[in-house]
Amino acid sequence: MKFGHFDDNLYEYVITNYNTPLPWINYFGQDGFFSLMSNTCGGYMFYRDAKLRRITRFRYNNVPRDYGGRYYYINDGGTIWNPGFLPLKTKLDSYKCRHGLGYSIFESEKNNLKCELLAFVPLNDLCEINQITLTNNSNEVKNVTLHGVVEWCLWNAVDDSTNFQRNWNIGEVEVDDKTIYHKTEYRERRNHYSFFHTNIPHDGFDSDLDTFMGLYNSWCDPNAVLEAKSYNSMASGWAPIGCHMFKIELKPGESKTIIFQTGYVENEDDKKFSAPGVINKEKAYELQEKYATPAQVEKAFTALKNKWVNLLSTLHVESDNKKFDRMVNIWNQYQCMVTFNMSRSASYYESGTGRGMGFRDSCQDLLGFLHLIPEKSKERIIDIASIQFQDGSTYHQYQPLTKRGNADIGGGFNDDPLWLIAAVSQYIKETGDYTILDTPTPFNNEAGSEKPLLDHLRASFNYITTHKGPHGLPLIGRADWNDCLNLNCFSKTPGESFQTASNFESGKAESVFIAGMYVLYGKEFAEILRRSNHKNEADIVLKEVKAVEEATIKYGWDGEWFVRAYDAFCNKVGSHECEDGQIFVEPQGFCTMARIGEDLDFGKKALDSVEKHLTNDYGVEILHPCYKEYHIELGEVSSYPMGYKENGSVFCHNNPWIVIANTVIGNNERAFDIYKRNCPAYLEEVSEIHKTEPYCYSQTIAGRDAKNYGEAKNSWLTGTASWTMVAASQAILGIVPDYDGLKIDPHLPKEIKHAEVQRVFRGITYNITINNNATGKYQMVVNGKPVDGKVVPFDKTQTQLKVVIDL
Repeated sequence: MKFGHFDDNLYEYVITNYNTPLPWINYFGQDGFFSLMSNTCGGYMFYRDAKLRRITRFRYNNVPRDYGGRYYYINDGGTIWNPGFLPLKTKLDSYKCRHGLGYSIFESEKNNLKCELLAFVPLNDLCEINQITLTNNSNEVKNVTLHGVVEWCLWNAVDDSTNFQRNWNIGEVEVDDKTIYHKTEYRERRNHYSFFHTNIPHDGFDSDLDTFMGLYNSWCDPNAVLEAKSYNSMASGWAPIGCHMFKIELKPGESKTIIFQTGYVENEDDKKFSAPGVINKEKAYELQEKYATPAQVEKAFTALKNKWVNLLSTLHVESDNKKFDRMVNIWNQYQCMVTFNMSRSASYYESGTGRGMGFRDSCQDLLGFLHLIPEKSKERIIDIASIQFQDGSTYHQYQPLTKRGNADIGGGFNDDPLWLIAAVSQYIKETGDYTILDTPTPFNNEAGSEKPLLDHLRASFNYITTHKGPHGLPLIGRADWNDCLNLNCFSKTPGESFQTASNFESGKAESVFIAGMYVLYGKEFAEILRRSNHKNEADIVLKEVKAVEEATIKYGWDGEWFVRAYDAFCNKVGSHECEDGQIFVEPQGFCTMARIGEDLDFGKKALDSVEKHLTNDYGVEILHPCYKEYHIELGEVSSYPMGYKENGSVFCHNNPWIVIANTVIGNNERAFDIYKRNCPAYLEEVSEIHKTEPYCYSQTIAGRDAKNYGEAKNSWLTGTASWTMVAASQAILGIVPDYDGLKIDPHLPKEIKHAEVQRVFRGITYNITINNNATGKYQMVVNGKPVDGKVVPFDKTQTQLKVVIDL
C-alpha cells in the first residue's frame, strides 16, 4: 500500500494520506540551526546540539504519538482544523505534504478554505521560516481565527525532562506586538535566547502553556483555540510557549500570508542587555527583517533549492532503472547529508540526549558524503581525530556543541581507530589533497598535544597492531562495529549498560571483523605512507597486515564462512559449532572486501553461505539462527527478542558490504538483488508492512523470526545511507575515486543495459556512458581515444571529459 508518490522532477516525496504507518519526517538546516518536521507538523528544532541547545520541546514516547511541533490552528466559523491534520485530527477535504530537500510544503483544504504552509531553514541563518497562506475559495466572506504556537524547551533537553523542581520556576519571556522572546536562564549564565516572530502585528498572544491550553486540556483542545481568543499571558516559571493569534477576514478569492519565524541568537557577554533585565535584540531584529515579506522568503527558498540542485549535480545517473536512479540522484545523497549533520544524535528514534556524534559513525558517514562538500569533510575529519588519545584509542562519541569526547560512554571500541584511516584515505582519493596529513591535530583536544594528522593514523594502526589476542587476531575491546557483541561485559544487573560495563576484562576476546578491517584499511594506510614518502614504514605496515591476514585464514575460517569472533574463553562465535548465532554477516562482507583467502575461494563460499542462511525478502539478516536465550558471555546481542535489532534482523548498515563483496567476486546479479531488497524506493508498495519512510533507509528491518517480519525501525540516522551510496556509486556503477584519477569499473546487472553518469571529480566533469553488452570484455575510450586500464588519469588542465565504457 502506498501513502503517496515520488515527484522526481521536483525532488519531492508527496504524501497524500496523512495516516502514514509511522510519522514520516524530513530534516531542515545545514549550518547550525536544525529542524525535524513530520508529515503532521510534529518535530523539534535545535542549535548545533540536540541535547545542550534544544529550542523546542518534543516528547518521544508521548501518547498519542507525534504530538508537539509547530501547530497552526485554523478556526473557520467553528470548524477548527490543522494543515498537517494533527493535533485536532479534523478530517480534511484535501491534504498533501510535500517533503523536499531541506523543506516541506503542506497543502490542505477544509470547507473551501485552503491553507499552504511552507517550512524550511534558510541558508546561513539561524532560524526556521513557516509561511502560511490562507485562501478563501468559497463565494462568501470568511472570518478566520489563526493561532500559531511552539513550545519552548529549557535548553538542556535532559534537564528539561527531569529537573522539574527547578524548571517549573525559571521560565522567562519578553513580548512585543510581533515577537515572543524565550530568555530562560539568560539573566544568569546563558548568552543565547530564541524567539517566535511574525511579520505583522498579532491580535493577541500567549506565552504560558497552562493558560493557553487549560490545565487538563491537551494540544487537541486548547482553551484559547476553542474560544477563538488569546489571554495575553506572560510566562513566569512553568512551561513557556510562543503563541500568536490573528483575526483574519477573507473575501471570496482573497489570500493572505503571514510569515512565522523561529530564531536563535547568541550575544557577546558584554552585549547581553540593552537595559537592565532587557535582552539585546539587535541580532534578532536583523534576522527578522531579512524574512519580513513573501518576496524575501521566496528568494531564500529559491536559493535553498538551487543549492541542492548544484550539490546533486556532482553525481547524476540516468539508466534503465528509474528507482535506482531516483535513490542515487536524490534521496540517498540527501540522506547522506542528513547523517553527516546529525550522525546518530537526533531523530524520532534517537533523542539527541545521549549519543552525540559517533567516532565510528561520523567516519563512515563521510564515505558517502565526501563528493558533495569535501571542505566540510576535512573539517569533520579533524574534529573526529581530535578526540583520539595518544595511544590511538578514542572516545566513542563527542558532543557537537563542545566537540569534546563523551566521558559517559568512554572508549574501548576497538574498531574505532581504523575508521579514521578509512575516512582519510577516501578524502585523499576524492580531493587529491595530501596536505590534510600535515594538519596539526590535538589528542583529546588538549592544547599543546597537536601532531600532524598522519601521526593520528599511525596511532590508529599501531593501536590495533599492539592489541591482539591468543590467535593473533585483533582484540574486540568493549565491542566492535556491532555495539551489542559485548564479549567482556558479563552483565547480570538489569539496566546496566552493555557498552560501558566491564565485569570481566579477559584480554582474550578477538574480532574477525576487525581483522577484515585491519587488512583492508591497513593496505590503504600503507598506500598513504608510500605516497607521502614513507616507503620503509609502508613495508612494515604491510608485513603486519600480512600476519593478521594469515591468522584470519588459519583461525577465522569455519569451512563455509568466516568466524565472527572468539569469546573471553577462546570459544568461537559465529561458527557451525555454535547452537545459535552460527553465522554473522559482518565478516563475510568485510573479509571478502579485503580479499582474505581470495585464492582459496573464501569470498565466494562465504557469500554463498550468506545467500543460503541469512538472506530474506528484505535483505540480509545480521545473524542466524537467532539467539533463543540470553548469553552472558555474548552480551546485548542475545538480549533482544528473536528477529529484532542485532539478534537476527536485517541490520541494513551491513547489507551494502554484501553488495560490494559480491561485486568483488564478480557476482553482479546477486549484488543488485541484495541492493534492491531493502532499498526504500523498491519497498514503497509495501509501506503498510515496512512502515518507515519510502524515501530513506532505516537501521533495522525485523527478520524472519520476528513477530512483525518486514517492519522497519530507526529511519534516517544510519550508516546504511553512506555505505549504500558507496555500494551504488562505486561498486554497482563502478565510479571510484582513486589516488591517480577516477577509476571506472562498473558491475551492472543484466537489467541495466545502459547508463549515463555525470560525475564531477576534482573540478572536472566526467560524462560517462556505460554500455552493458555482457560481452565479458572491458573497453574504455576517453575523448575518442582508447585508454588502457580502468583509471582515467587525472589531468587538471581539463574541464570536461567524455568517457565511454563498453562491457
